[in-house]
Amino acid sequence: MFKRIDHIAFIVKDLAKSIYFYEEHFGFKKYYEHDVPVPAIEKIAYLKLGDTVLELIHMPKGPTNQGFHFCLESENFTADYTRLKNAGIPVTTEPHPTGAREPREEGWRRVVFEGLDGESIEFRG
Repeated sequence: MFKRIDHIAFIVKDLAKSIYFYEEHFGFKKYYEHDVPVPAIEKIAYLKLGDTVLELIHMPKGPTNQGFHFCLESENFTADYTRLKNAGIPVTTEPHPTGAREPREEGWRRVVFEGLDGESIEFRG
């Protein structure tokens, strides 16, 4: 049976800018990049944060990621929120309480920021 999601993939218009964005603001690190023999896709880059992997599909003329989101868990919600807000990353949903799906999540809040290509970046903690 399956045991976990291996990676989450989405389209980016500017690969270098997106790699910098996720490394600088969210702590991901690029660990692999390759060309793709498909006309619409220029490259694919993989970034890692712990066991979480993002696959950035470089499609300069591709569609936007409207309606797509992923969620990160924060160790320090207030500090992470303040740092990203001060960096000028647009907030689409302000911080608010969120329901606990399990006991360790009691008292958590959630917030949603907008990524460079329309993706929503939620975090909870």
